Amino acid sequence: MTTVAPETRGPGLVRRPGPHELHPVRTHRRRRALELSLAAAVPLLLVLLWQLAAVRGWIDERVYPAPSTILADGWDRAAAGDLWPDVWATLKRVLAGYAVGTAAGYLLGLLMGSLPLVRAALEPLLDALYVVPKLALLPVFLNMFGLGEGPQVALVAATVFFFVWISTMSAVMAVPDGHRDAGRVFGASPWQMFRHVLLPASLPAVLVGARIAAGVAVLVIVASEQIAATDGLGHLIFDSRALFQNDVMFVGIVCVAALGVLFSELVRFAGRLLTPWAPRDRGRGQA
Repeated sequence: MTTVAPETRGPGLVRRPGPHELHPVRTHRRRRALELSLAAAVPLLLVLLWQLAAVRGWIDERVYPAPSTILADGWDRAAAGDLWPDVWATLKRVLAGYAVGTAAGYLLGLLMGSLPLVRAALEPLLDALYVVPKLALLPVFLNMFGLGEGPQVALVAATVFFFVWISTMSAVMAVPDGHRDAGRVFGASPWQMFRHVLLPASLPAVLVGARIAAGVAVLVIVASEQIAATDGLGHLIFDSRALFQNDVMFVGIVCVAALGVLFSELVRFAGRLLTPWAPRDRGRGQA
């Protein structure tokens, strides 16, 4: 609570509370409304400029179709049912690979963060594999699993694994020693130490890594589908570009962007539900 110094006749400093202190709820709502307005206004302005440039002939509409053309084509393809099979093909590969990669990365990160000997044995090898471009592993996965869904899912899982593994191991290692000592003093078992000390202290940072991995998973699967798939949004983008159907290509790009944002926001929402004690990364003011 802010303390206001009394008025004095002589020279001195008077501390007066600001609007955010007098009306915290109202100030937070105004700031939140401003943030949402800016978040919507900036992309909308760019789309309007793109539309204007296409209509005025500032850009070649055959190469860069107007947003209205892209929207109309996307609506037609969705209504005809031509778009949803590609969306579903990409989505199921992302979800399957993300689930496998997240589970493996979290378990191994927890193990390596808790046991120094395991970390010493595995960290150099995993560090070397981490810097390998994941698309370079696609031929390996094709040899292992053959054509089909296996290589796509494995590539997403490998990509997600490293992000989750690094964030989990770092988060567990960053748990203060005082927290661990308190658990030992109270005689906590290994499960109780994990449940009541390591998990709540490390989970916020783990979920940050999981959210980053969600966006990267979409990027990787689109690139993979352009190389070794017969369906999916990546294949749609690459195939339509080869046929000079640039409006269809941009429909695929817009779908990929929407899918990435939706997936990332779902992970963020799940993180807020799982870690209500963690500071929020957007709209931190409290109502």
